[in-house]
Amino acid sequence: MPAARLHHVAVLVLEGAKPLDVGIPAQVFTTRASMPYEVRVCGAAPGLVAGGDGLSYYVTHGLDALEWADIVFVPGYRFPDRDDPPQPVIDALIAAHDRGARLAAISTGAFALAATGLLDGRRATTHWHYTRALAAQYPLVRVDENVLFVDEGGVLTSAGAASGIDLCLHVLRGDLGVAASNYAARRLVAAPYRSGGQAQYVPRSVPEPLGERFAATREWALHRLGEPLTLEALARHAAVSPRTFSRRFAEDTGYTPMQWVMRARIDVARELLERSERGVEQIAADVGLGTGANLRLHFQRILGTTPTEYRRTFARGE
Repeated sequence: MPAARLHHVAVLVLEGAKPLDVGIPAQVFTTRASMPYEVRVCGAAPGLVAGGDGLSYYVTHGLDALEWADIVFVPGYRFPDRDDPPQPVIDALIAAHDRGARLAAISTGAFALAATGLLDGRRATTHWHYTRALAAQYPLVRVDENVLFVDEGGVLTSAGAASGIDLCLHVLRGDLGVAASNYAARRLVAAPYRSGGQAQYVPRSVPEPLGERFAATREWALHRLGEPLTLEALARHAAVSPRTFSRRFAEDTGYTPMQWVMRARIDVARELLERSERGVEQIAADVGLGTGANLRLHFQRILGTTPTEYRRTFARGE
């Protein structure tokens, strides 16, 4: 197989940048044999940038890094609702987007993207503590406070710091496929994939032991995707009624139980298409979808492509 195209990642550090937000994309996309990315950490100008929480950053690149990047991450920063970023930063973000680069905000970095006008008329999210401030300051932005991240194509936003990991894994899935994303998650000791539609925090009405029980049920189901899995079977494993299971499962994951099972099956099918030479019919049987026609139907509905085209795009030799 030919070598994967090298992706250029810029991490734009603004005044008051939060350390975890800066570190997430820098670490997730760190250059290594399995990761065809090059990362440059930059600021409004090269030199020292005063960060938040007692840390500062010495960046070797200025805004020229945004001219080079395929994707620009904007980490969250302190007091985002007080002042807009400097005008040269806003202009550079707009120019990068116009050139085709993706812009991705972690947490309060969404305020910097909103200041460009590029979020006007689009869905976006930020840390739950700042969602009302974002909506008030930028009324044309369709702020969704109940999700982990939002992908609007050329602009992406995420909630608090941990959801920055989910956003980065989402980007990896789109760039390199499920296997690479799962490998990166294992390296980070992070959950392999949480959907963007999952709530930012579990409602207090859901007792913690029940949340743990549902997590155990999801793990149980992942090892049995090739078998018939019904709502009743899942609820029985969690020792609650199907009605209670459905309601609280959706609160926890953003999906109904059977939507979650279907997406888990499609994810396993994607990894098998990437990593194995099994035929479509065999993969469909392995993941519990029965026939190749059924796999093709759900692949097209969820991913907008076919198994054959997906394999052509993402399959790599071991």
